[in-house]
Amino acid sequence: MKETRAPSYEDTWSLVQRVKVGDREAFVTLTRAYQQKVFILTYSFFRNKEDALDLVQETFLRLFQKIHTFRRGRNFEAWLLQIAKNLCIDAYRRDRGKRRELGSGKTVEELDVADPRGQGSEESRDLRSVLSRGVDRLSERQRTIFIMRHYNQLKNEEVAESLGISLGTVKSLHFKAIRNLRAFLGPYLGDEK
Repeated sequence: MKETRAPSYEDTWSLVQRVKVGDREAFVTLTRAYQQKVFILTYSFFRNKEDALDLVQETFLRLFQKIHTFRRGRNFEAWLLQIAKNLCIDAYRRDRGKRRELGSGKTVEELDVADPRGQGSEESRDLRSVLSRGVDRLSERQRTIFIMRHYNQLKNEEVAESLGISLGTVKSLHFKAIRNLRAFLGPYLGDEK
């Protein structure tokens, strides 16, 4: 994954203040800083690029509408990802009957958000493909937490705040996700058990 550096807390607060008074350039800067993380979260729900991109747009529209409610001292990234998660849940419930099958989409690694430097050896591409299949086999909650922790590089506390669940639940689901991935990847990594 190409790492996009989020602005520091003070820089983010400054951008939020500017957006609150109608500064479009500040809004564009916030959008660029966080759009990849929002995309990864939305994609983890639907496994479909077009649906995920629609939800990214909807998330930033909602951000623009709700920016006045953001208060100093809160974690902006967790607040934004909570907006995205709520929109995903709403869309999932709304479109439950007409959704495409989850397995029909591409994996995160196959999308344009992948790190162009990752186009190295055939072996590394194979390993990424195997890992992606393993992540796809996780339960929805485990997959979401794994993606937020390892692709979005959020801390357990940020995941808990973003998803509105306890820190213990995040730790437990993350542990189970890692355990399940190890079991799935074992044969590919030479573990004969």
